[in-house]
Amino acid sequence: MGKSGVASAASLVANRAAAVAVEVDRLFDALLAIPDDPRRRLYEAMRHAAMDGGKRLRPLLVQATSELFNISHVSALRVGVAVECIHVYSLVHDDLPAMDDDDLRRGKPTVHKAFDEATAILAGDCLHDLAFEVLADEETHPDPFVRVELVKALAIASGTNGMAGGQMMDLEAEAASFDLQTVTRLQQLKTGALIGFSVDAAAIMARIPADARTRLHGYARDIGLAFQIADDLLDVEGDAQVAGKALGKDAAAGKETFVSLLGVDRAREQARLLVEQAKAHLHGYGPEADLLRAIADYIVERDR
Repeated sequence: MGKSGVASAASLVANRAAAVAVEVDRLFDALLAIPDDPRRRLYEAMRHAAMDGGKRLRPLLVQATSELFNISHVSALRVGVAVECIHVYSLVHDDLPAMDDDDLRRGKPTVHKAFDEATAILAGDCLHDLAFEVLADEETHPDPFVRVELVKALAIASGTNGMAGGQMMDLEAEAASFDLQTVTRLQQLKTGALIGFSVDAAAIMARIPADARTRLHGYARDIGLAFQIADDLLDVEGDAQVAGKALGKDAAAGKETFVSLLGVDRAREQARLLVEQAKAHLHGYGPEADLLRAIADYIVERDR
C-alpha cells in the first residue's frame, strides 16, 4: 500500500475508533454508575480502568465485522463493551506486582497505584463478571441461543484455552527459552484469542454456521499475530510517552519475542506479510469490509 493509501486507512480507523471510544465510554458510564454506599471505591476503580483510554481495537473490530452482516448498532456496541471488559480486567491484573508490576497504563497510574492492590483485584474480577452480564442480557441480542453462544465463545477466548492460558505461558517465559513456534502459540492465546472473538462475534449474531467463518478466522488470526509483532517492535523502538506505558520490559525480563527471535527487519517484514494475508482473506467482500482492511493496515503503522 502506498503512502496515500496508508494515510487514508489510518484516517478511517482514527475517525471510527474515536466514535467507538465515545460510545464505549458512554455505555461504561451507564453500567458503572457510582452507588452511594461502601462499594463506591470499587466502582471508581472500575471506571478508572475502563473509561477514557485505550485503542478500543476490540470494540472497533466487533463493529467493523458487524457491518458485513447488518448487525444492529446496539448489539455490536454491547458485545464490543463485553470484550473490552475482559481486555481491561486482564490489564488491571497484569499490572499487579504479582504479575508485570507496572505503574503506568494508558497514560495514567495503574489501578493498584491509583487505589490499592485489593481494590484492583476486585475491580478486575467485577469487570470480568460484567462482560458476561452484558452478553447474557436480552438487550444484546433477542435470541437466547445466540447469547449463550456468545457467552461460551468469550469464556473460551478468555480462559485457559485463550487469554489467561497465554498469560500463564508469558509468566513461564521468564524462566524458559521459547522458540518461535512457542512464542507464536503464546501470542495466539494471550492476544489473538480476544481479537478472534471480536471478529467472530458478529458472525455468531448473524447465525453464520461455524464452517462458513473460515475466512474471518484467517483474517483474525493474521491480524492478531501482526498486532503482537507490532507491539514487540514498539517495545524496542517506541516512545513510552506516546505509548502511555513502560517499554522494554520483555527484554529486561529475558523473554523471547518476535523481535528477539527474528530481528527488527524480519519481524517488520513478517508483520507486513501477515497484513496482506489478512486482507486477502476478505476477498469476495466489497466496500462493507473496507474498515476491516483499514484496521489491518493500521495495526502495523500505529505508534502505541
